[in-house]
Amino acid sequence: MPKATTYLLPFVFILVFNLSSSFTVAAATDDAVYASFLQCLKNNTNPNDQIANLVYTKSNKGYTSVLRSYIRNARLNKSTTPKPSIILTPKQVSHVQSFVICTKKVGYQLKIRSGGHDYEGISYYSDEPFFILDMFNLRSINVDVTNNSAWVESGATLGELYYSIWEKSKVHGFPAGVCPTVGVGGHISGGGYGNMLRKYGLAVDNVIDAVIVDVNGKVLDRKQMGEDLFWAIRGGGGGSFGVIVSYKIQLVSVPETVTVFRVEKYIDEDNSTIDLVYKYQSVAPTIDNGLFMRMLVQPVSSKINKGQKTIRITIVALYLGNADSVVSSLSKELPELGLKKEKCSEMSWIDSVVWWAIDNATSPNALLDRDLNSAEFLKRKSDYVQNPISKTGLSSIFTKMIELGKTGLVFNPYGGKMAEIPASDAPFPHRAGNLYKIQYSMSWQDEGNAAESEYLGQIRELYNFTTPFVSKNPRSAFLNYRDLDIGIMEPGKNSYQAGSVYGFKYFNGNYDRLVKVKTAVDPENFFRNEQSIPTLSRKT
Repeated sequence: MPKATTYLLPFVFILVFNLSSSFTVAAATDDAVYASFLQCLKNNTNPNDQIANLVYTKSNKGYTSVLRSYIRNARLNKSTTPKPSIILTPKQVSHVQSFVICTKKVGYQLKIRSGGHDYEGISYYSDEPFFILDMFNLRSINVDVTNNSAWVESGATLGELYYSIWEKSKVHGFPAGVCPTVGVGGHISGGGYGNMLRKYGLAVDNVIDAVIVDVNGKVLDRKQMGEDLFWAIRGGGGGSFGVIVSYKIQLVSVPETVTVFRVEKYIDEDNSTIDLVYKYQSVAPTIDNGLFMRMLVQPVSSKINKGQKTIRITIVALYLGNADSVVSSLSKELPELGLKKEKCSEMSWIDSVVWWAIDNATSPNALLDRDLNSAEFLKRKSDYVQNPISKTGLSSIFTKMIELGKTGLVFNPYGGKMAEIPASDAPFPHRAGNLYKIQYSMSWQDEGNAAESEYLGQIRELYNFTTPFVSKNPRSAFLNYRDLDIGIMEPGKNSYQAGSVYGFKYFNGNYDRLVKVKTAVDPENFFRNEQSIPTLSRKT
């Protein structure tokens, strides 16, 4: 790929006359690039296609609305946040092809966004000149119950996918995330997990075909792309290899009746709560594969010691069966939980999806709400726990959380199907040997750099504190909980070594294979971001 600076040469005379205004220079450059981009589109599309109407520049009145609609992290929605020169909103595969070809021609970076649930915003901001390819118009879903499968486009949301499955069948589902506004493309290409992972594995474990537009603008399905590339986009992050247009997924069976429950306990109210957390670490990954118990660990105000903080433990669960069965099982395996039948609710699988995701919602129709322009300030991090943390260790973590004041933890148990699938089966490597994954969660409403610095400092301090208790060599992380703290790919320093800083954390022993696939399919590193898979040699 030619260097981006090659395309700046025609604009030299503009720069000479506008040295006093960097804004004017940038605007003039954007205008010139836009003109070149449009000419390329004319040369690569049908004149009757009116593809230019799908291109938003900064001067377009719809630009700000389109940009902000799928930003989910307010930290990355400031006036100072770098903005794309152009937002591209394809409505069909041929548009994606043309947009890839022409973005490559003008030498800009292309960021691919399919929903915006991107904790570090690398799908919609960059420190180098860039375009956004926003997939929200490509959202068709075709469910084939007879063959237990569905084709779903990358711009669809998980909520739309679940709703479409439910329309066709009350005994089919798909093992993906619990948040309905997450975009399918980013979710699946990064691994994709939900509350059926112990029974059916990850979303990527249930993908059987895909359609991708490669760096040359070619449309490839599984057979055409080959098994190496197909392997890579099942958990290696699609944005490193091309534009994933759609996935063919394998549907899974769900019973007509499932059970959900939520139980809360407080450390300062019940002395057995530490025992519960300790034992949970061994029980949650080994109990019936149909039971998923997420544990939330949060510092909150004490009810019995006014003015002080304590730790609240909340277990939220889905069981693929009836209430009597799960109550009986947990009374034996985890009596410290004290689960009673009256705490359980039996319902259909689709209603359980709504129960998990949306407060006070009563209809599956709520899953179709994309909840646009909703963003809070947030930071997330991740870890894997491979040996149970001792009671002393847990107590020290809780004491630290109370001291810091706001950071919460989410424990997501593995085991079951996750322990049966080989680590090399997909780029996602965190299988057997992992008891549970930790998400570090920090959200806030206060604006300003001081608040941001305070809250980011808190979550990073807790992360550092837990170092003795989590996986080592490498200290692993989950790609879809993107975390730029663990390393970035700086412009001009793209290399295997730089990428390995975060690559081995996300992918462990699968990193080297991902680099080889990347080098083969995108040798000039057109598809890149701050934590993309690098090529073996830098050619840009």
